[in-house]
Amino acid sequence: MQVFADRLLDFTERYADKIARRWWEAVKISDRTPSYRTLSEDKYIAESVSICKEMKRMYHAEKTYDEEIAYFTRYAKMVKTDKVPLHEAIYALVMLRRQMWLFALSQELFTGSLALVQALESINRIVLLFDYATYIVTQVYGK
Repeated sequence: MQVFADRLLDFTERYADKIARRWWEAVKISDRTPSYRTLSEDKYIAESVSICKEMKRMYHAEKTYDEEIAYFTRYAKMVKTDKVPLHEAIYALVMLRRQMWLFALSQELFTGSLALVQALESINRIVLLFDYATYIVTQVYGK
């Protein structure tokens, strides 16, 4: 599983800009994230690129949660300062995770049944990273 996870994370890192731009296009038209329509495109694409590029480091960290605290606390403060409602900030993270997966699928990164099983195992770990991010963001908003 580790080798496949690295392949998926390397792919996400390599195509971070494309994934972030697809995410931005989706988030700015979604009925669930209307506040993003007034935000700085450059700022939020850059942040999404950063998240895509940091996934591998966070994935392999000895203490994943601890690694994410600093990163997503900063993210949460940014969206809170920009007056993004909590539910929209969380949904935007969900949409980014989805764009990572959809972009990998669109590029046929996963071929064959074994690759799909390995992909599912890897994506479950990546989902955990985003679950931690959600928890951290909601903590920051609660302060």
